[in-house]
Amino acid sequence: MGFARACSVALVGVDGVVVEVQADLEPGVAAFALVGLPDKTLVESRDRVRAAVVNSGAAWPQKKLTVGLSPASVPKSGAGFDLAVAAAVLGAAEVIDPGVIADLVLIGELGLDGRVRPVRGILPAVLAAAEAGYRQVVVPQQCAAEAMLVPDVSVLGVRSLRQLIAVLTDGEVPEEEPPDPPGRPDPMLAGLVLPGAGLGTGVARAGRDGRDFPELADVAGQHAARRALEVAAAGGHHLFLSGPPGAGKTMLAERIPWILPPLTRQDSLEVTAIHSVAGILPPGEPLVTRPPYCAPHHSATMQSLVGGGAGVPRPGAVSLAHRGILFLDEAAEFGSKALDALRQPLEAGHVVIARAAGVVRLPAGFLMVLAANPCPCGRHTLHGAGCECPASVIRRYQARLSGPLLDRVDLRVEVEPVTRSDLLGRGGRGETTAVVAARVREARDRAAARLADTPWRLNSEVPGHELRTRWQPAAGALAQAERDLERGLLTARGLDRVLRVAWTVADLRGRDRPDPLDVAVALELRTGVARGAAAAMTGAGS
Repeated sequence: MGFARACSVALVGVDGVVVEVQADLEPGVAAFALVGLPDKTLVESRDRVRAAVVNSGAAWPQKKLTVGLSPASVPKSGAGFDLAVAAAVLGAAEVIDPGVIADLVLIGELGLDGRVRPVRGILPAVLAAAEAGYRQVVVPQQCAAEAMLVPDVSVLGVRSLRQLIAVLTDGEVPEEEPPDPPGRPDPMLAGLVLPGAGLGTGVARAGRDGRDFPELADVAGQHAARRALEVAAAGGHHLFLSGPPGAGKTMLAERIPWILPPLTRQDSLEVTAIHSVAGILPPGEPLVTRPPYCAPHHSATMQSLVGGGAGVPRPGAVSLAHRGILFLDEAAEFGSKALDALRQPLEAGHVVIARAAGVVRLPAGFLMVLAANPCPCGRHTLHGAGCECPASVIRRYQARLSGPLLDRVDLRVEVEPVTRSDLLGRGGRGETTAVVAARVREARDRAAARLADTPWRLNSEVPGHELRTRWQPAAGALAQAERDLERGLLTARGLDRVLRVAWTVADLRGRDRPDPLDVAVALELRTGVARGAAAAMTGAGS
């Protein structure tokens, strides 16, 4: 009787669970049983592993073989267990020393010819192995760079099962296979990136040189909207852009990621792990360093926005936009259930999805940007444009964005039509992306220094109680906001959000704490009612 064990990782959402793969050989009729709550793809690994072992030059044991995946209560899915199953079987057959693979984590899919194919979710899997105390992992060669992002872990990238056997038995490593002809797509990467995944989710990326980004100076006019963009980026505040078609709402939203600071190392690992599981991590770019930008179509379902799907829930748009921008263009055209499902992640920074296969907690800390027309035809706010929408139709159209959802939006800006002088550049170009990004970074650094010993990093994350007691504004600064609260123009949540925006405005102005003018700017940005406070933001995004 032979017994051996190796380790692999099962992913549940973006969290990993180390799974012990046990192989047991007993005398009897040759058979292969796989137990431990495997899915259909994993059950099929019996045929893949058998063919890969034989085609790699090793003998398949002609005994009763049982492979168990422990813990048995955790659902296992995908083909990433193939390499661990093959190693455990070869260890039980004494082709490989069982002691060598006992504490080895192996992740990868096997082809019938023995080649090791890449799989999605390598980074979160290796992170889970490192947290469990494992220090040696074996992954497909194409995924080695992604696995090496995890510190203090020794990574071995292998091309084939034959190579792995040679390394573990101190044998002669086979010669590397000749590369494919230039220009031919690598068939080994077919399972690493889902076809059309990035386009289907609306996720946009920068070019490899990092220079082909939208320039903020190309936006004609829209001084008030540009100021709101800067405040949103500096404090992480949600933004609602309302205006007629062609006014530049989408242009403005597309430029927000480029005025945001680059991701920190920890944030980069979080975002990369989510994108790796979702199958939208580009080959050759193992680490996402810029804030993601996700713009799903207005026909998106609730499951595609918050996550879900058959079996174990998968990340949705709110998770793909983690630490970046979620842009909902034509927001009034989204389904009401889909929009209202955003309330919980907007408040909590994560989304909890309960399905029959289990409960998954996915990160969802994003900056939401809504864009909508004022009416179905879009000409309601244009003077002399001939809007023929009845008042009842306009009310119903605008009511598609529910009050509880809009109450979570800090900044609301009316995007005016572009004038001829602005379009022809007679008023001069606005500030460039680099200038605004530098000012946003300074404001964020000022907020980070103030919140250094707290669990919060941005003004939008600080609870209102803390802002009212621990970091108080200047005397009398909240007088106008308190009057609006008493008159029913602000909710208690709205007052807290006004105070958060006021702190961001103060950070952009270089002030130690908000004064009445900063609060007036915050009220104007939230309510859209002019309060003569635009001068406070002079030079910021003008």
